[in-house]
Amino acid sequence: MHLREVMSKEVEIIHPDASVKEAAVRMRGLNIGGLPVCNGDRLVGFVTDRDITVRTTAEGRDPAKTKVSDAMTPEVVYCFEDQDVEEAARLMESKQMRRLPILSRAKRLVGIVSLGDLARDAKLGGKILKRVSEPAEPER
Repeated sequence: MHLREVMSKEVEIIHPDASVKEAAVRMRGLNIGGLPVCNGDRLVGFVTDRDITVRTTAEGRDPAKTKVSDAMTPEVVYCFEDQDVEEAARLMESKQMRRLPILSRAKRLVGIVSLGDLARDAKLGGKILKRVSEPAEPER
Protein backbone atom coordinates (compact mmCIF):
# COMPACT_ATOMS: atom_id res chain seq x y z
CA MET A 1 0.00 0.00 0.00
CA HIS A 2 1.29 3.47 -0.88
CA LEU A 3 1.43 6.40 1.53
CA ARG A 4 -1.01 8.45 -0.58
CA GLU A 5 -3.65 5.87 0.37
CA VAL A 6 -3.33 6.39 4.14
CA MET A 7 -1.97 9.93 4.58
CA SER A 8 -4.00 12.86 5.82
CA LYS A 9 -4.23 15.36 2.98
CA GLU A 10 -5.47 18.28 5.08
CA VAL A 11 -2.25 19.45 6.71
CA GLU A 12 -2.02 22.45 9.00
CA ILE A 13 1.18 24.36 8.31
CA ILE A 14 2.88 27.49 9.56
CA HIS A 15 5.06 30.03 7.73
CA PRO A 16 8.69 30.46 8.84
CA ASP A 17 8.10 34.18 9.53
CA ALA A 18 5.18 33.50 11.91
CA SER A 19 5.86 33.97 15.62
CA VAL A 20 6.58 31.05 17.91
CA LYS A 21 3.61 32.21 19.97
CA GLU A 22 1.34 31.86 16.93
CA ALA A 23 2.69 28.32 16.36
CA ALA A 24 2.09 27.39 20.01
CA VAL A 25 -1.45 28.78 19.97
CA ARG A 26 -2.21 26.86 16.79
CA MET A 27 -0.78 23.63 18.22
CA ARG A 28 -2.86 24.06 21.36
CA GLY A 29 -6.01 24.70 19.33
CA LEU A 30 -5.42 21.65 17.15
CA ASN A 31 -4.22 19.51 20.06
CA ILE A 32 -1.02 18.55 18.21
CA GLY A 33 2.65 18.67 19.11
CA GLY A 34 4.16 19.90 15.86
CA LEU A 35 3.59 21.73 12.61
CA PRO A 36 5.29 21.51 9.21
CA VAL A 37 6.92 24.83 8.35
CA CYS A 38 6.26 25.77 4.73
CA ASN A 39 7.08 28.63 2.44
CA GLY A 40 4.22 28.20 -0.02
CA ASP A 41 3.99 24.46 -0.55
CA ARG A 42 7.72 23.94 0.03
CA LEU A 43 8.59 22.19 3.28
CA VAL A 44 11.43 24.12 4.95
CA GLY A 45 11.29 22.73 8.48
CA PHE A 46 9.20 21.29 11.28
CA VAL A 47 8.48 22.97 14.61
CA THR A 48 7.46 21.02 17.69
CA ASP A 49 6.40 21.96 21.18
CA ARG A 50 9.80 20.68 22.31
CA ASP A 51 11.59 22.95 19.80
CA ILE A 52 9.71 25.90 21.25
CA THR A 53 10.62 24.91 24.81
CA VAL A 54 14.30 24.27 24.12
CA ARG A 55 15.05 26.98 21.53
CA THR A 56 12.80 29.76 22.78
CA THR A 57 11.67 29.40 26.39
CA ALA A 58 14.91 27.90 27.75
CA GLU A 59 16.91 30.67 26.07
CA GLY A 60 14.72 33.42 27.52
CA ARG A 61 13.42 34.58 24.14
CA ASP A 62 10.09 36.33 23.72
CA PRO A 63 7.75 33.92 21.87
CA ALA A 64 5.80 36.82 20.41
CA LYS A 65 8.96 38.22 18.79
CA THR A 66 10.79 34.99 17.94
CA LYS A 67 10.17 33.64 14.44
CA VAL A 68 9.30 30.02 13.82
CA SER A 69 12.39 29.84 11.58
CA ASP A 70 14.53 30.47 14.69
CA ALA A 71 12.96 27.59 16.64
CA MET A 72 12.22 24.99 13.97
CA THR A 73 14.26 21.96 13.02
CA PRO A 74 15.36 22.62 9.43
CA GLU A 75 16.45 19.04 8.65
CA VAL A 76 13.13 17.33 8.04
CA VAL A 77 12.75 13.59 7.58
CA TYR A 78 10.04 12.82 5.01
CA CYS A 79 8.79 10.25 2.54
CA PHE A 80 7.25 10.49 -0.92
CA GLU A 81 3.58 9.79 -1.54
CA ASP A 82 4.37 6.84 -3.83
CA GLN A 83 6.52 5.04 -1.26
CA ASP A 84 5.29 1.96 0.54
CA VAL A 85 3.60 2.32 3.95
CA GLU A 86 5.96 -0.24 5.50
CA GLU A 87 8.96 1.79 4.36
CA ALA A 88 7.56 4.84 6.15
CA ALA A 89 6.78 2.73 9.20
CA ARG A 90 10.39 1.55 9.41
CA LEU A 91 11.60 5.15 9.12
CA MET A 92 9.20 6.38 11.81
CA GLU A 93 10.28 3.50 14.04
CA SER A 94 14.01 4.11 13.59
CA LYS A 95 13.70 7.88 14.13
CA GLN A 96 11.02 7.57 16.86
CA MET A 97 8.69 9.87 14.93
CA ARG A 98 4.96 10.26 15.53
CA ARG A 99 4.29 12.27 12.36
CA LEU A 100 5.95 12.09 8.96
CA PRO A 101 5.53 14.74 6.24
CA ILE A 102 4.70 13.33 2.82
CA LEU A 103 5.96 15.03 -0.35
CA SER A 104 5.23 14.70 -4.04
CA ARG A 105 8.18 13.81 -6.27
CA ALA A 106 8.31 17.55 -7.07
CA LYS A 107 9.06 17.98 -3.33
CA ARG A 108 5.77 19.72 -2.54
CA LEU A 109 4.03 18.95 0.76
CA VAL A 110 0.96 16.84 -0.04
CA GLY A 111 0.14 15.18 3.27
CA ILE A 112 1.22 13.83 6.61
CA VAL A 113 1.18 10.34 8.07
CA SER A 114 0.68 9.85 11.79
CA LEU A 115 0.88 6.80 14.00
CA GLY A 116 -2.93 6.84 13.95
CA ASP A 117 -2.93 6.54 10.16
CA LEU A 118 -0.64 3.51 10.38
CA ALA A 119 -2.64 1.97 13.23
CA ARG A 120 -5.32 1.01 10.68
CA ASP A 121 -3.06 -1.98 10.06
CA ALA A 122 -3.08 -3.58 13.55
CA LYS A 123 0.15 -5.53 13.06
CA LEU A 124 2.08 -2.58 11.68
CA GLY A 125 0.59 0.07 14.00
CA GLY A 126 1.16 -1.81 17.25
CA LYS A 127 4.78 -2.59 16.45
CA ILE A 128 5.59 1.01 15.54
CA LEU A 129 3.72 2.51 18.48
CA LYS A 130 5.72 0.35 20.88
CA ARG A 131 9.08 1.35 19.35
CA VAL A 132 8.28 5.05 18.88
CA SER A 133 7.09 5.31 22.48
CA GLU A 134 10.32 3.95 23.97
CA PRO A 135 12.26 6.65 25.85
CA ALA A 136 15.15 8.13 23.93
CA GLU A 137 18.61 8.01 25.44
CA PRO A 138 19.42 11.35 27.11
CA GLU A 139 22.22 13.41 25.63
CA ARG A 140 24.98 13.83 28.21
